[in-house]
Amino acid sequence: MEANLMQEWAASFHILTIDAIIIYILKGVLFTLIISAIAVTIGCLFGSVLALVRNYCNAPKYRIFKYLVITYIEVFRNTPLLLWIFICVVFCPVPSIFAHKLFGLSTVETKLLFKASIALILFTSSVIAEIIRGGLNSIPIGQFEAGYSQGFNVVQVMVYIILPQAIRNVVPTLLSQIITTIKDSSYLANVAAVELMARVRQVLSSANIYNGLGTINVSDVFVLYGCAAAIYFIINFSLSLFVRHLNSKKSKVKVAVVAKA
Repeated sequence: MEANLMQEWAASFHILTIDAIIIYILKGVLFTLIISAIAVTIGCLFGSVLALVRNYCNAPKYRIFKYLVITYIEVFRNTPLLLWIFICVVFCPVPSIFAHKLFGLSTVETKLLFKASIALILFTSSVIAEIIRGGLNSIPIGQFEAGYSQGFNVVQVMVYIILPQAIRNVVPTLLSQIITTIKDSSYLANVAAVELMARVRQVLSSANIYNGLGTINVSDVFVLYGCAAAIYFIINFSLSLFVRHLNSKKSKVKVAVVAKA
């Protein structure tokens, strides 16, 4: 019995020694990072607009936009990402550029990837909007007055003075959101077979071919999903260390400023 178990574990680990499997999984890691980077980048741009509208569209004629943004943010932040992935898969139209084979994927996979990525972007932007709004609320009112006194209009004050300071204040929180987005990208495995978890699941479904035993064993599940967990941990733990470094550096700067004062 023990010999059989050892044989099964050895066969499961053998799967990770096959070059084609390693390349296939690493491509999934690359897609995960690319999808997460796109979601965070677009989320920051769109989230910044949402945060500005929610914070500063207080005039009666613009208040409707504020209410629409509040609705958007609260709906997406308080509902599951997986729900929006399925909604986008069913209802989201696909531009012609994504309606054919791309990145070595089939037409169907490319379309599903686009739709699922849209859901991730919409969800992420609602979270980032609240993060940036916290940064905006940390900016003293005197910064606005200083900008106006220099002849800047409202847009220039926001773009050149307020937003840069607000984003700088929330960089550690934004980096934490990147970690969350990388983990959330695993939800795409439910519809698009391109990112890390989807590829690991596909390898597992054919593990009986690669382990040489003719059957899929519990050890295959532990080894393959353990490999995925280790990859996520390495990526996210590295980012976590970077976030801690930034927080520590920021704290030291504050202490130095207080000491000088």
